[in-house]
Amino acid sequence: MQKLKKGDEVIITTGKDIGKRGKIERLMADGTKVLLPGLNIFKRHLKKRSEKEQGGIIELPKPIPMANISLICSKCHKPTRVGFKTEGDKKYRICRKCKGKI
Repeated sequence: MQKLKKGDEVIITTGKDIGKRGKIERLMADGTKVLLPGLNIFKRHLKKRSEKEQGGIIELPKPIPMANISLICSKCHKPTRVGFKTEGDKKYRICRKCKGKI
């Protein structure tokens, strides 16, 4: 089971966007980075390739390493680490601060 999943609300703990919150849009295939829409935006200069494709400066969201974000608990609304708890044959993610299910 993964500690972070698509749709989880997270806060950025390091980097240029420190303190900003967002929801995970996509997990990268290698499992070490996540994509947050509207955060970690970089500018890319593109050359005009044809009449239809315009050149110029476009803004792209880049993936953020999982080490630079922290999950926000849905119950206590604080940044927390993720723990796991098993009840029978089910495994749940829990908040390390309030011990509630995530």
